[in-house]
Amino acid sequence: MLVIRKQDLQQIFAQALGGYPLEVCGLLVGAERRCSPIHVGEHPGAGTCSRQSASTEEAELGAPEATAYVELVVATDNIAESSRVYEIAPKALLQVDRLAEGQGLQILGVYHSHTHTEAKPSPTDIAKAPDPNWHYVLVSLRDVHPALRSWKIEGGKIEEEKVVVEW
Repeated sequence: MLVIRKQDLQQIFAQALGGYPLEVCGLLVGAERRCSPIHVGEHPGAGTCSRQSASTEEAELGAPEATAYVELVVATDNIAESSRVYEIAPKALLQVDRLAEGQGLQILGVYHSHTHTEAKPSPTDIAKAPDPNWHYVLVSLRDVHPALRSWKIEGGKIEEEKVVVEW
């Protein structure tokens, strides 16, 4: 699951709309946490979170999967300057990685826009996905309102994940 704040979502949408007709891109910085479930009737924040990874034993017992919390959205240039593909400069990736490390965070994934298709990874997106642990967030500008979806990509296979927006 990916958790993103409303203002960060608005930033991504504004960048996508402002960059149209070209694809835009950026990096998601934050932390993975394991959270205990929140039961119906509990107030928000009733669950507990930890930045530590669950042990193999916990995973076997059905512990909840890690939740990625986006702390920072970093817009980057699409050096491909294309309406069909995106590419982040290696130097920009390194700078964001150092920024994240300096704050005790990590790069959680990447986002980019699709200007005329749905928010689903294209064959090119799947083939070029650099890290199976990343979250691949796509924004579609195909319809009247931008649409955002997040995906996990591993070994050429895609799986959609839940996105929660914190208001």
